[in-house]
Amino acid sequence: MTRQSRAYLYATVVVLIWSTVASAFKISLRYLNPALLLFYASAVSILTLLIIILFQRKTNLLLECKAADYAKSALLGLLNPFLYYVVLLQAYSLLPAQQAVSLNYTWAIQLVILSIPLLKQKIDLKGLFAIVVGYLGVVVIATQGNISSLRIANLQGTLLALGSAVIWALFWIYNIKDKRDAVVKLFLNFLFGFLYICIYLVINQGMKIPSLAGLAAASYVGVFEMGITFVLWLTALRLSRTTAQVSNLIYLTPFLALLIINIVVGEKILVSTIVGLLFIISGIILQGYPLRQHLTNRP
Repeated sequence: MTRQSRAYLYATVVVLIWSTVASAFKISLRYLNPALLLFYASAVSILTLLIIILFQRKTNLLLECKAADYAKSALLGLLNPFLYYVVLLQAYSLLPAQQAVSLNYTWAIQLVILSIPLLKQKIDLKGLFAIVVGYLGVVVIATQGNISSLRIANLQGTLLALGSAVIWALFWIYNIKDKRDAVVKLFLNFLFGFLYICIYLVINQGMKIPSLAGLAAASYVGVFEMGITFVLWLTALRLSRTTAQVSNLIYLTPFLALLIINIVVGEKILVSTIVGLLFIISGIILQGYPLRQHLTNRP
């Protein structure tokens, strides 16, 4: 197998796994509330990332971290996993999985908007048009196709899903300036995020022991959504001749996710969801760079 073929293989595996995440969230939330799901999934993720660090012999990089590095991880861990997943999982608890996963994809559009004040990026007419196209897709999904009435089926869930996209875009912007080893900084981010989650649980609801089904579901999320896929994706990017050759595969993810949601979760996929998602993805493609750049530097 050639180097490029291996890159495609790793990327395909990651795309397939990411396509299952929305269904995994929805199924997990049958057994655990959002905060408890995040607690157990994060714990599993930390263990997974630690095993990867040990396997890659990067423990020395952990020991070399300075106070400023821990301060960065304290901030980034507040954004992700804590705030990002608290908001996102709450959105999944309120919305059909098909809507939550589609609306969350607006992070790339949010990235463009936030880059203007935070990164001093300029935006042209094409960029403005791309934002309009993307948010037209949001309206189609949120109203379930009833655009003329502008009646949003679940306003709170919609705002939470869009809010999670804003948090992810903020995390990406601040993370890209952090030049530490990718796996090590992700481990430390999750370590601090786990601390925030513990404090959140103590203040709000306390700890509960999940059923075996709930623990298994949370473990799946922790290993695959928050852990091993990250390393597999970095491997695919490293093996590929160009990042574009594998990163373009990511456009398949939300559509595969809808198929899996239909089969596994049992949701009937609405035409409005597909149309709205096409608008959102079209808006991202029109922007040209954010999605590819995000994947190249995926935190």
